[in-house]
Amino acid sequence: MKKIIVSTLLSSLLLTNTIFAKSDTEPTSKEVSKNAIEIATKKAENNQVKLIQEALNSLEITAKALKNLEDNKKDEAKKNIELALGKLEVILTSKDVPKLLPIKNRLIVKNFIGDAKDVESALKKVKILIDNGKIQEARELLISLQSELDIVTVNLPLSTYPDTLKLASKYLIEGKIEEAKDTLKLALSTFVNIQTIIPIPLINTVKLVAVASNKAKENKDLAIKYLSSADDELNKAEKLGYISKSITTYKKLHTLIKNVEKEIKGENKAEKLFNELKKRLEEFKSKIFSSELDKNKK
Repeated sequence: MKKIIVSTLLSSLLLTNTIFAKSDTEPTSKEVSKNAIEIATKKAENNQVKLIQEALNSLEITAKALKNLEDNKKDEAKKNIELALGKLEVILTSKDVPKLLPIKNRLIVKNFIGDAKDVESALKKVKILIDNGKIQEARELLISLQSELDIVTVNLPLSTYPDTLKLASKYLIEGKIEEAKDTLKLALSTFVNIQTIIPIPLINTVKLVAVASNKAKENKDLAIKYLSSADDELNKAEKLGYISKSITTYKKLHTLIKNVEKEIKGENKAEKLFNELKKRLEEFKSKIFSSELDKNKK
């Protein structure tokens, strides 16, 4: 399996300005975070890449062509290969055709419930276990230290798939049945998997800052509580090792949050500071971690 690190991220899933509906009681920081995860998860599900029906049909017809050849029905196989190619024409002639065409994806939620201190405690236990030679126990504990949404997308490589079908058709015309079979099998087995990782603590941070911004003028104490929780979530993201390629750092974000808190406690002219904080968070999260692109044959 060949692994290539790429720097793409579904940033739209991290930033949401959806605010709670007004009620008699204000939501706690935990409720805000829970709501943020629910919204991000729902957006990820709703943004499941729209399946291109022509591509799916093409794959189904390609599979039929292979079955035709196995049943020694060469004429039907040839017609199905041509039909499969025809289904792709709609896609290939459209504007801005992607090199990788999404055909299937799935969402995995991994949520470490504890806070930054719990992460530190777990890491200390991991070190002790390793020192005592209990590697597998340490491994299990390390695996639990994940708090993220993982979106895995299976893509059809448009740069090679149509040519593979054309080659199969060529072999068929030349009477090279086995070569045509092998080529169709190749067409049906070569996909590109892209895994996008979205840290949940950053989802929570963005949401808590957004809610704090809306509450700052009417309820200073509540806004400060939200910002404090946002700061804790940043700590958690950092302790869990979610690293950004942004020029903004965790330290800078912590400082910005503290500055906003001070301004709220004072004359509360924090709007510009909130905007700066939101801007920095957006830039930071858009470059955090990496998607993992695995190209393999299935």
